[in-house]
Amino acid sequence: MEQEAVRLLNKKDIIKSYLIWTFFSHSTYNYERMQASGVVHALAPSLEKMYGKDSERLKEALKRHMEFFNTEPNVGGSILGIVLALEEQRAKGEEIDPEMISNIKTGLMGPLAGIGDTIWQGTLSPIALGIFLGMAKEGNFLGPIFYLLTIAIVLFGLGYLSYTKGYYLGREGIGKIISSGLLDKVTEKATVVGATVLGGLTASYVTLSSSLEVEMSTGVLNVQTDILDSIFKGLLPLSITLLTIFLLKKKMNVNIILLVLILIGAIGTLIGFF
Repeated sequence: MEQEAVRLLNKKDIIKSYLIWTFFSHSTYNYERMQASGVVHALAPSLEKMYGKDSERLKEALKRHMEFFNTEPNVGGSILGIVLALEEQRAKGEEIDPEMISNIKTGLMGPLAGIGDTIWQGTLSPIALGIFLGMAKEGNFLGPIFYLLTIAIVLFGLGYLSYTKGYYLGREGIGKIISSGLLDKVTEKATVVGATVLGGLTASYVTLSSSLEVEMSTGVLNVQTDILDSIFKGLLPLSITLLTIFLLKKKMNVNIILLVLILIGAIGTLIGFF
Protein backbone atom coordinates (compact mmCIF):
# COMPACT_ATOMS: atom_id res chain seq x y z
CA MET A 1 0.00 0.00 0.00
CA GLU A 2 2.86 2.37 0.79
CA GLN A 3 4.44 1.54 -2.58
CA GLU A 4 1.18 2.32 -4.38
CA ALA A 5 0.87 5.62 -2.45
CA VAL A 6 4.12 7.01 -3.86
CA ARG A 7 3.40 6.12 -7.48
CA LEU A 8 3.39 9.09 -9.83
CA LEU A 9 1.17 7.31 -12.35
CA ASN A 10 -2.29 5.92 -11.75
CA LYS A 11 -4.21 3.13 -13.47
CA LYS A 12 -5.77 5.56 -15.92
CA ASP A 13 -2.31 6.68 -17.08
CA ILE A 14 -1.22 3.08 -17.67
CA ILE A 15 -4.38 2.21 -19.60
CA LYS A 16 -4.00 5.33 -21.73
CA SER A 17 -0.40 4.44 -22.51
CA TYR A 18 -1.41 0.86 -23.36
CA LEU A 19 -4.18 1.97 -25.73
CA ILE A 20 -1.91 4.43 -27.54
CA TRP A 21 0.71 1.69 -27.96
CA THR A 22 -1.87 -0.82 -29.20
CA PHE A 23 -3.29 1.44 -31.89
CA PHE A 24 -0.15 3.33 -32.90
CA SER A 25 2.76 0.91 -32.40
CA HIS A 26 3.09 0.48 -36.18
CA SER A 27 1.70 3.83 -37.31
CA THR A 28 5.05 5.14 -38.60
CA TYR A 29 6.87 1.83 -38.84
CA ASN A 30 10.12 2.36 -40.75
CA TYR A 31 13.39 0.61 -41.54
CA GLU A 32 15.54 3.06 -39.59
CA ARG A 33 13.91 2.90 -36.14
CA MET A 34 11.04 0.43 -36.60
CA GLN A 35 8.53 1.11 -33.75
CA ALA A 36 10.47 3.90 -32.01
CA SER A 37 7.98 6.67 -32.81
CA GLY A 38 5.15 4.44 -31.55
CA VAL A 39 7.07 3.92 -28.30
CA VAL A 40 7.55 7.67 -27.79
CA HIS A 41 3.91 8.37 -28.64
CA ALA A 42 2.76 5.81 -26.05
CA LEU A 43 5.14 6.94 -23.31
CA ALA A 44 4.97 10.71 -23.86
CA PRO A 45 1.84 11.53 -21.77
CA SER A 46 3.17 9.57 -18.77
CA LEU A 47 6.69 10.96 -19.13
CA GLU A 48 5.28 14.50 -19.28
CA LYS A 49 3.32 13.87 -16.10
CA MET A 50 6.38 12.47 -14.30
CA TYR A 51 9.06 14.91 -15.47
CA GLY A 52 6.99 18.02 -16.12
CA LYS A 53 6.10 19.68 -19.40
CA ASP A 54 8.99 21.29 -21.31
CA SER A 55 11.54 20.09 -18.75
CA GLU A 56 15.04 19.04 -19.81
CA ARG A 57 14.55 15.59 -18.27
CA LEU A 58 11.44 15.09 -20.38
CA LYS A 59 13.34 16.04 -23.53
CA GLU A 60 16.14 13.64 -22.61
CA ALA A 61 13.66 10.81 -22.02
CA LEU A 62 11.84 11.37 -25.32
CA LYS A 63 15.12 11.50 -27.20
CA ARG A 64 16.31 8.35 -25.42
CA HIS A 65 13.25 6.36 -26.45
CA MET A 66 13.58 7.30 -30.12
CA GLU A 67 16.24 4.60 -30.40
CA PHE A 68 15.64 1.49 -32.54
CA PHE A 69 12.91 -0.75 -31.13
CA ASN A 70 11.01 -3.66 -32.65
CA THR A 71 8.93 -6.35 -30.96
CA GLU A 72 5.57 -8.10 -31.10
CA PRO A 73 3.18 -5.44 -29.77
CA ASN A 74 0.98 -7.55 -27.47
CA VAL A 75 3.37 -9.64 -25.36
CA GLY A 76 6.16 -7.17 -26.11
CA GLY A 77 4.05 -4.39 -24.64
CA SER A 78 5.25 -5.57 -21.22
CA ILE A 79 8.58 -3.95 -22.07
CA LEU A 80 6.95 -0.52 -22.20
CA GLY A 81 5.29 -1.26 -18.87
CA ILE A 82 8.70 -2.00 -17.37
CA VAL A 83 10.09 1.17 -18.95
CA LEU A 84 7.33 3.25 -17.37
CA ALA A 85 8.11 1.73 -13.97
CA LEU A 86 11.82 2.52 -14.35
CA GLU A 87 11.20 6.05 -15.60
CA GLU A 88 8.89 6.58 -12.63
CA GLN A 89 11.61 5.48 -10.22
CA ARG A 90 14.04 7.82 -11.98
CA ALA A 91 11.56 10.70 -11.79
CA LYS A 92 11.29 10.16 -8.01
CA GLY A 93 15.04 10.59 -7.67
CA GLU A 94 16.17 6.97 -7.50
CA GLU A 95 19.49 6.01 -9.06
CA ILE A 96 18.29 4.54 -12.34
CA ASP A 97 20.85 4.62 -15.13
CA PRO A 98 19.27 5.67 -18.47
CA GLU A 99 21.57 3.22 -20.22
CA MET A 100 20.10 0.40 -18.13
CA ILE A 101 16.61 1.30 -19.39
CA SER A 102 17.84 1.13 -22.97
CA ASN A 103 19.60 -2.19 -22.32
CA ILE A 104 16.43 -3.71 -20.86
CA LYS A 105 14.45 -2.65 -23.92
CA THR A 106 17.06 -4.07 -26.27
CA GLY A 107 17.50 -7.29 -24.31
CA LEU A 108 13.80 -8.12 -24.01
CA MET A 109 12.43 -7.08 -27.38
CA GLY A 110 13.78 -10.16 -29.22
CA PRO A 111 12.73 -12.94 -26.80
CA LEU A 112 9.28 -11.46 -26.18
CA ALA A 113 8.77 -10.94 -29.91
CA GLY A 114 9.40 -14.65 -30.45
CA ILE A 115 6.90 -15.59 -27.76
CA GLY A 116 4.27 -13.16 -29.03
CA ASP A 117 4.62 -14.27 -32.65
CA THR A 118 4.31 -17.92 -31.60
CA ILE A 119 1.13 -17.26 -29.64
CA TRP A 120 -0.42 -15.03 -32.31
CA GLN A 121 0.74 -16.34 -35.71
CA GLY A 122 1.53 -19.90 -34.75
CA THR A 123 -1.33 -20.75 -32.40
CA LEU A 124 -4.22 -18.32 -31.95
CA SER A 125 -4.75 -17.35 -35.59
CA PRO A 126 -4.56 -20.93 -37.00
CA ILE A 127 -6.95 -22.26 -34.35
CA ALA A 128 -9.44 -19.45 -34.94
CA LEU A 129 -9.17 -19.95 -38.70
CA GLY A 130 -9.71 -23.68 -38.31
CA ILE A 131 -12.91 -23.05 -36.40
CA PHE A 132 -14.41 -20.20 -38.40
CA LEU A 133 -13.20 -20.89 -41.95
CA GLY A 134 -15.67 -23.75 -42.14
CA MET A 135 -18.52 -21.38 -41.32
CA ALA A 136 -17.34 -18.86 -43.91
CA LYS A 137 -16.89 -21.56 -46.55
CA GLU A 138 -20.55 -22.53 -46.14
CA GLY A 139 -21.59 -18.93 -46.74
CA ASN A 140 -22.19 -18.06 -43.08
CA PHE A 141 -21.34 -14.37 -42.66
CA LEU A 142 -20.87 -14.88 -38.92
CA GLY A 143 -17.64 -16.80 -39.60
CA PRO A 144 -15.42 -13.78 -40.31
CA ILE A 145 -17.21 -11.73 -37.64
CA PHE A 146 -16.58 -14.36 -34.96
CA TYR A 147 -12.98 -14.67 -36.14
CA LEU A 148 -12.36 -10.93 -35.78
CA LEU A 149 -14.08 -10.83 -32.38
CA THR A 150 -12.07 -13.80 -31.09
CA ILE A 151 -8.77 -12.32 -32.24
CA ALA A 152 -9.65 -8.88 -30.85
CA ILE A 153 -10.79 -10.17 -27.44
CA VAL A 154 -7.79 -12.44 -26.93
CA LEU A 155 -5.18 -10.00 -28.18
CA PHE A 156 -6.62 -7.00 -26.33
CA GLY A 157 -6.79 -9.09 -23.16
CA LEU A 158 -3.27 -10.45 -23.60
CA GLY A 159 -1.89 -7.03 -24.51
CA TYR A 160 -3.51 -5.30 -21.52
CA LEU A 161 -2.33 -8.00 -19.11
CA SER A 162 1.23 -7.88 -20.46
CA TYR A 163 1.43 -4.09 -20.37
CA THR A 164 0.07 -3.68 -16.85
CA LYS A 165 2.03 -6.64 -15.46
CA GLY A 166 5.19 -5.17 -16.92
CA TYR A 167 4.52 -1.94 -15.04
CA TYR A 168 3.48 -3.41 -11.69
CA LEU A 169 6.03 -6.24 -11.59
CA GLY A 170 8.91 -4.18 -12.94
CA ARG A 171 12.13 -5.57 -14.31
CA GLU A 172 12.64 -7.95 -11.36
CA GLY A 173 9.24 -9.62 -11.79
CA ILE A 174 9.56 -10.07 -15.56
CA GLY A 175 13.12 -11.32 -15.08
CA LYS A 176 11.91 -13.99 -12.67
CA ILE A 177 9.22 -15.14 -15.09
CA ILE A 178 11.72 -15.42 -17.94
CA SER A 179 14.38 -17.18 -15.84
CA SER A 180 11.84 -19.68 -14.50
CA GLY A 181 11.49 -21.22 -17.95
CA LEU A 182 7.70 -20.82 -17.91
CA LEU A 183 7.66 -18.79 -21.11
CA ASP A 184 9.81 -21.37 -22.89
CA LYS A 185 7.33 -24.10 -21.94
CA VAL A 186 4.38 -22.02 -23.10
CA THR A 187 6.13 -21.27 -26.39
CA GLU A 188 6.97 -24.93 -26.95
CA LYS A 189 3.39 -26.12 -26.29
CA ALA A 190 1.94 -23.32 -28.40
CA THR A 191 4.25 -24.26 -31.30
CA VAL A 192 3.08 -27.88 -31.18
CA VAL A 193 -0.59 -26.89 -31.07
CA GLY A 194 -0.13 -24.37 -33.87
CA ALA A 195 1.70 -26.86 -36.10
CA THR A 196 -1.04 -29.46 -35.53
CA VAL A 197 -3.78 -26.97 -36.42
CA LEU A 198 -1.91 -25.77 -39.52
CA GLY A 199 -1.57 -29.39 -40.62
CA GLY A 200 -5.32 -29.85 -40.24
CA LEU A 201 -6.01 -26.64 -42.16
CA THR A 202 -3.73 -27.77 -44.96
CA ALA A 203 -5.50 -31.11 -45.26
CA SER A 204 -8.90 -29.42 -45.26
CA TYR A 205 -8.40 -26.41 -47.51
CA VAL A 206 -5.45 -27.10 -49.84
CA THR A 207 -6.93 -29.08 -52.71
CA LEU A 208 -4.95 -30.39 -55.66
CA SER A 209 -5.52 -33.53 -57.70
CA SER A 210 -4.57 -35.05 -61.03
CA SER A 211 -7.12 -35.61 -63.77
CA LEU A 212 -4.71 -37.58 -65.93
CA GLU A 213 -5.95 -40.94 -67.18
CA VAL A 214 -3.89 -43.44 -69.14
CA GLU A 215 -5.43 -45.89 -71.59
CA MET A 216 -4.11 -49.40 -71.02
CA SER A 217 -4.95 -52.77 -72.46
CA THR A 218 -6.55 -53.78 -69.18
CA GLY A 219 -8.56 -50.57 -68.88
CA VAL A 220 -8.18 -46.93 -67.90
CA LEU A 221 -5.54 -46.06 -65.27
CA ASN A 222 -6.47 -43.02 -63.20
CA VAL A 223 -3.24 -41.41 -61.96
CA GLN A 224 -4.89 -39.84 -58.94
CA THR A 225 -6.92 -42.72 -57.52
CA ASP A 226 -4.89 -45.68 -58.80
CA ILE A 227 -1.37 -44.37 -58.20
CA LEU A 228 -1.09 -41.24 -56.05
CA ASP A 229 -3.81 -42.12 -53.51
CA SER A 230 -2.44 -45.63 -53.15
CA ILE A 231 1.01 -44.23 -52.35
CA PHE A 232 -0.02 -41.42 -49.98
CA LYS A 233 -3.48 -39.90 -49.54
CA GLY A 234 -3.26 -36.17 -50.21
CA LEU A 235 0.25 -36.38 -51.67
CA LEU A 236 -0.19 -33.48 -54.12
CA PRO A 237 -1.62 -30.97 -51.58
CA LEU A 238 1.12 -31.91 -49.12
CA SER A 239 3.80 -31.54 -51.80
CA ILE A 240 2.64 -28.08 -52.86
CA THR A 241 2.42 -27.00 -49.19
CA LEU A 242 5.95 -28.25 -48.43
CA LEU A 243 7.22 -26.49 -51.55
CA THR A 244 5.66 -23.22 -50.36
CA ILE A 245 7.21 -23.62 -46.90
CA PHE A 246 10.60 -24.37 -48.48
CA LEU A 247 10.44 -21.22 -50.62
CA LEU A 248 9.39 -19.12 -47.63
CA LYS A 249 12.36 -20.42 -45.63
CA LYS A 250 14.59 -19.41 -48.53
CA LYS A 251 13.33 -15.83 -47.95
CA MET A 252 11.69 -15.71 -51.36
CA ASN A 253 9.28 -12.85 -51.94
CA VAL A 254 5.65 -13.85 -51.42
CA ASN A 255 4.62 -12.45 -54.81
CA ILE A 256 7.29 -14.58 -56.50
CA ILE A 257 6.02 -17.65 -54.65
CA LEU A 258 2.50 -16.93 -55.90
CA LEU A 259 3.82 -16.68 -59.45
CA VAL A 260 5.64 -20.00 -59.04
CA LEU A 261 2.45 -21.69 -57.86
CA ILE A 262 0.46 -20.16 -60.71
CA LEU A 263 3.11 -21.33 -63.18
CA ILE A 264 3.00 -24.87 -61.78
CA GLY A 265 -0.78 -24.89 -62.08
CA ALA A 266 -0.71 -23.52 -65.63
CA ILE A 267 1.91 -25.97 -66.88
CA GLY A 268 0.21 -28.88 -65.13
CA THR A 269 -3.11 -27.96 -66.73
CA LEU A 270 -1.60 -27.51 -70.22
CA ILE A 271 0.00 -30.95 -70.19
CA GLY A 272 -3.17 -32.48 -68.82
CA PHE A 273 -1.80 -33.54 -65.46
CA PHE A 274 -4.13 -31.33 -63.37
